[in-house]
Amino acid sequence: MDSSAYPFTAFAGVPAMELSFREQFSDYWFLDTKLDTYQALEKQLNGRLADVSRAVAEVMGQMAIILTHNDRLHLNYQVYSDVTLNYLTQLQDFANELKSRGLTLQWLYSARGDFIRSAERLTNLISSSDEGNERLNRIYNDKIMRVEFYFLSQYVSATETPFRHILHGQGDHTLGALYKHFQLLQLDPSKFDEKRFRKQLALVTWTLQGAANALSGDVWSIGNNSF
Repeated sequence: MDSSAYPFTAFAGVPAMELSFREQFSDYWFLDTKLDTYQALEKQLNGRLADVSRAVAEVMGQMAIILTHNDRLHLNYQVYSDVTLNYLTQLQDFANELKSRGLTLQWLYSARGDFIRSAERLTNLISSSDEGNERLNRIYNDKIMRVEFYFLSQYVSATETPFRHILHGQGDHTLGALYKHFQLLQLDPSKFDEKRFRKQLALVTWTLQGAANALSGDVWSIGNNSF
């Protein structure tokens, strides 16, 4: 959040990591001030700025090597199906309350099912294709990255809600918020807002369905001569 590049990476759905460091038992008070100079930071680190900078650069270098060494991205997109199932299992505990209000999780289960099937198909395609095929690798990597992009809710503002991921984000659009809101039926029924809950349920379902569609897409139309 402190990075000037964050709004751009968040909006584009690009997985990104920013590293920082701090001296133990000593805070650096000059960040984002005119006193934030090379000399001040060097003094803060007791003359070890070059060594600390080198260590951070080596960590980032290793991350870059891991991501680029292989032709295909090693991001386990299938793990999301297990995480969503965990939330669905918790919500299913409120099946009677849902039914009494004319609500159902069927569409959410359906979206998860589409995601699982798309993930399995893509995994099978990747494992059975030529790893040296540059064109296919680009297509597969693009689809894997698009999953991350579509798990960022497209229905909230990137500027007002920067943490848009429905599993790891913060806000009404997340599965966690959906579950906590529904818990109010047992904890404090007077605070439960059915209209808000219906909106939350719809947005999460559409987001998950979008991720499933991103995994499938036109990859199935690739001709045999491409393999």
